[in-house]
Amino acid sequence: MEQFRITGQNALHGQMEVSGAKNAASKMMIASLLTDEAVVIRNIPRQQETHITSEIISMIGAQTRWIDEHTLESTLSQVASTSVEKLSRKNRLSILTLAPLLHRAGEAVVPLVGGDAIGPRPVNFHVEALEKMGATISQTPEGYHATAPRGLHGAVITLPYPSVGATETILLAGVLAKGRTVIRNSADEPEVRALMMMLQNMGAIIQVNAGRLIEIIGVDRLHGVDVRVIPDRIEAASYACMALGTRGEIFVKGAQHRDMITFLNAVRKIGGGYRVQEDGIVFQGSKTYHGIEVETDTHPGFMTDWQQPFVVVLTQAEGISVVHETVYEERFGYTQTLNEMGANITLFSNCLGEVECRFKGENYRHSAVIMGPTALRAANIVVPDIRAGLAFVIGALVASGASTLSGIEHLDRGYERLEEKLRGVGAVIERINS
Repeated sequence: MEQFRITGQNALHGQMEVSGAKNAASKMMIASLLTDEAVVIRNIPRQQETHITSEIISMIGAQTRWIDEHTLESTLSQVASTSVEKLSRKNRLSILTLAPLLHRAGEAVVPLVGGDAIGPRPVNFHVEALEKMGATISQTPEGYHATAPRGLHGAVITLPYPSVGATETILLAGVLAKGRTVIRNSADEPEVRALMMMLQNMGAIIQVNAGRLIEIIGVDRLHGVDVRVIPDRIEAASYACMALGTRGEIFVKGAQHRDMITFLNAVRKIGGGYRVQEDGIVFQGSKTYHGIEVETDTHPGFMTDWQQPFVVVLTQAEGISVVHETVYEERFGYTQTLNEMGANITLFSNCLGEVECRFKGENYRHSAVIMGPTALRAANIVVPDIRAGLAFVIGALVASGASTLSGIEHLDRGYERLEEKLRGVGAVIERINS
């Protein structure tokens, strides 16, 4: 097993370029299954998540060709297999193949889903939506078996929560379904918008209305498209937190102002600096930071995937900071390791915030109080998931001494050429064999 060894307390300076958003690229690759024509997707990040997605679409029968390092051409002329069950539970993407396979072949078999260890992420929203649109779905010990011999039809679907994945499943189902599909309480993240625009360019009819309502009119067929993946706003915030945490200055090339407004507000509130440029954002660290209150929420709120790296920065802020996590109920597990490194973070089951929270009274420790500033020290760390792993990288960059991170395959799944980019801004990092 490979590990990272990171020596901290070096202020980082320079430029880090943001890759394409994996959460957009992987969904676009799956959307390519909806047509028998060639689909070209540019700016795909080359990491494990998109590699797994490439395996999924190839197993179904897509002919794939890398035009260059980050541009993939995919053509599914004919479905070769309606099952991706053999790919086990590597991540959650397989559930999104249900709708394309039902359209193209009338049947789909997918495994039970896996993914990061950040709390339960049930797929019942996906299943219930597809059943309402005419699919018959049964669960086995290994996964889900879906059929729709008469095809899918439109339906009015109200999501109990604006789930990104469920919204994407309904979009993939609705564009070729018979009739009109309405999604109430839909997700509105930039990655969802990117998928909608791709589908629209393929010939779909999708209307975004006020109040989180999407209306889809099914069409008979979709055609090929040439599309570019949007920059990764999670990666951009991660690099920003490296600049803030080490009190350095990093130009995050490709960072998009429009997708990071809430994050930039938080940076300014704690006393950090940023400067928006035409091709990216410069983030500047400060000698002192102030504690603040942060609540995660669906877009356009403070993104849950920004929370972990930002908490590391808050350990260096003077006074008390409060973070209320309203998206995932078990996303503060990583704070135990930060406390072992010297942080002072206490978790509470109370809702310490004003956002209406579905975890209220459920006894989940989903609020964190951070006392600072505290000096972090090096540690031997096991990475449990992508975002906690990136938080540990930042913690190691801030800490005194040399930290060793194992389980870095999670980081490889989420970030392209991470150590190379870090070395480029002055980080002392090496990949070693355990």
